[in-house]
Amino acid sequence: MAITPSYAPLLILASLAEGDKHGYAIRRDVIERTAGDVRLGSTTLYRLLGQLRDEGYIGAARVRPARHLDDERRQYFRITAAGRRALGSELRRLVRVLMAAKPAVDSRSR
Repeated sequence: MAITPSYAPLLILASLAEGDKHGYAIRRDVIERTAGDVRLGSTTLYRLLGQLRDEGYIGAARVRPARHLDDERRQYFRITAAGRRALGSELRRLVRVLMAAKPAVDSRSR
């Protein structure tokens, strides 16, 4: 059984922050970013993309690749300004959490 990590939306936003992508490209990018530790199934990915779209963090990409390089069935996504703000805010929060947890980890290794 695969459990979707709570940080999966963050990984999707991070992927889209680097450029517009279709769903399969986002899925591959998340696998690459996490060295295979996070693998989003298609249903999970598209459910999360729908939630991020409903929250205003992503939208449909305005530009598509040339027709000979594209598959018309693909949906392309882009991050919105609100999505960039949310990504930055969440990254700053995670850094604070990691810094708060670090002393506890360091003291146990002694």
